[in-house]
Amino acid sequence: MTSTLNQDQSDYWNGEVGQRWALYHEALDTAFAPFTEALFARAALPPGARVLDIGCGAGDTALRAARQVGSGGHVTAADLSEPLLAVGRERAAREAPGAAPIEWLRADAQDHAFGARFDHALSRFGVMFFEDSTAAFANIRRSLVAGGRMSFLCWRNMAENAWVTLARDAVLPILPEAEAPQPGAPGPFRFAAPETLLPILEAAGFHAIECEPVDRMMRVGDTPEAAADFVATRGPIARLLREREPDVKDAALKIITALFRDRFGSGPVELGAACWLVTART
Repeated sequence: MTSTLNQDQSDYWNGEVGQRWALYHEALDTAFAPFTEALFARAALPPGARVLDIGCGAGDTALRAARQVGSGGHVTAADLSEPLLAVGRERAAREAPGAAPIEWLRADAQDHAFGARFDHALSRFGVMFFEDSTAAFANIRRSLVAGGRMSFLCWRNMAENAWVTLARDAVLPILPEAEAPQPGAPGPFRFAAPETLLPILEAAGFHAIECEPVDRMMRVGDTPEAAADFVATRGPIARLLREREPDVKDAALKIITALFRDRFGSGPVELGAACWLVTART
């Protein structure tokens, strides 16, 4: 049974947002691909490893982990969103033989009783939304065997992420009452500052913690129209627009599209993105 401790996030990811992300999962995987490469290069999952994928989404990272650890390993893919998990299950059914079995689990990693059975916990941008981060990371640590490892990605400051700020700054004039992100609240930039994250991981019982800055260009769309749709409906500014009237949403989309067309012509839109690649041991 899924916990209701993180009920707001559960509602968010099982509603219209989760359905939209599930529908457009391929664009998300493409956009995040450079960071996925960095995550798996650092994680270096060995054959036979037992892996927990936290906030697995539509399954891109779980499927990759399963291929990497092979048939002798095992992957547990955990997420709050049933629409995204459904896509992951469908994708796994099409995989070639030789990969590890994957358990697709609707669960809140914040308090789910996984048992101490994993060699490695990993996450691609899935750890910033816990209601109680210290409790969540302590629970993840308890899921790891002695000597287990954790690797995850989280976003750095919004100001360092042009894929967010360029469009956000363009639409803020038509959203005058938009609130700034609240420090410490669940959200994509919760761990932008290492001084916020490191004490939480230490309190949760992790050691040998390292935060490596990773900067990449992120392709958010093959055309200005596709890129505008991506940042307006799946990026952080989607939350700014979610409860707006349709005419405001349409105006925002037109503003972003025009901005991208002016800067990139009719071709692909690639913007700077910056995150932390965090590693730790039990």
